[in-house]
Amino acid sequence: MFERFTRDARTAVERAQDVARRLGADHIGAEHVLLGAVAADDTVARRALDRAGVDVAALEQAVRTLPSDALDADALAGLGIDLDAVREQVEATFGPGALDDPTGAGRSPRGHIPFDAHAKKLLEVSLREAIRFKHRRIDTGHLLLAAARLETTPAGRALTQLGLDRPSVEDAVVATWASTPV
Repeated sequence: MFERFTRDARTAVERAQDVARRLGADHIGAEHVLLGAVAADDTVARRALDRAGVDVAALEQAVRTLPSDALDADALAGLGIDLDAVREQVEATFGPGALDDPTGAGRSPRGHIPFDAHAKKLLEVSLREAIRFKHRRIDTGHLLLAAARLETTPAGRALTQLGLDRPSVEDAVVATWASTPV
């Protein structure tokens, strides 16, 4: 499948590993692929995000503030614990991103970081998006469309948190493609 990826899309997948390391993850998730897709200014995904009025820093912040598992957040809420309030209190005491480094020592995983099921699904859905639009190649716009389509993944939840739903993402990507053909 990677032979169908444009250079930008391949670079985005490679950057996903760096993003995962920087965020202290032990796997590459859909959210890391999404952040890799918007890392460079000239990608379709980045220009579409700009067109939709979303800043890359806001997207990364949305990813950082997502609970690792939505079910955990719901379970805690059922006990009267607000995960966002806990995060705010910890960050007020220990600084921004204090909960983002699971090692507590600023270390990041070395070597290969595996893709999780959500990242693999995002890559698969990006191919489906390319086929749906009758495109021969997969670019970062298809990665962004896949993230929006996979609403229950961390990538999809981050987009939703920023007010982006599937139709608005699709409108932004299609408009970006119209201004610079695939």
